[in-house]
Amino acid sequence: MSAEDAVIDLDAHRDEAGPTTGRARHTVRPRIVLGLVAAFAAGVVLGGWGVDRSREARARQERDATVALVAVAAGTGGGGVNSGGRARIEGSLAVVNAGPAPITVRSVRAESPTVLVHDLGRTRLIRPGGTGWIGVVVLFQCGEPFAAEPLSVRFSVETADGQVREARYPVAIAGSVWLDMLSVICGPR
Repeated sequence: MSAEDAVIDLDAHRDEAGPTTGRARHTVRPRIVLGLVAAFAAGVVLGGWGVDRSREARARQERDATVALVAVAAGTGGGGVNSGGRARIEGSLAVVNAGPAPITVRSVRAESPTVLVHDLGRTRLIRPGGTGWIGVVVLFQCGEPFAAEPLSVRFSVETADGQVREARYPVAIAGSVWLDMLSVICGPR
């Protein structure tokens, strides 16, 4: 090594040091910027995916909590009893699940001054768009006038999200097979 190489002149400009240092700075900055852009893009994608999943979960919760049903007095168990002026028949309700998720009908009850309807204690799972036949007991006081308006039937329903909810639906008794059977049991009016 020569003596000239060992001494560093601080006043002298070295052209080879400038571009090397400058080039190193220019290659580091684009990498940082590129990394930040990639992190931002990943955040946007993950954020969008998260918002989409959140919306799907909320829609699924709303769908699973929905109760929409239709009920009709559908049949009788073949006969009935008149005990001391009180008619009792075992009948059935046709319950249509008009909602988007399966439901389990846990209980059925309706009460008016002249009619009492309650289930036989059996639950029934009904798929969306399906019909379930719910066994019920219908009690009617013979000799009492029958109201022409529909009977408000209360359903205890377990929805797909595991929650128990109450739903009401008006069931027409006038003109139904139940009223026909009650007329036979109670005699002519």
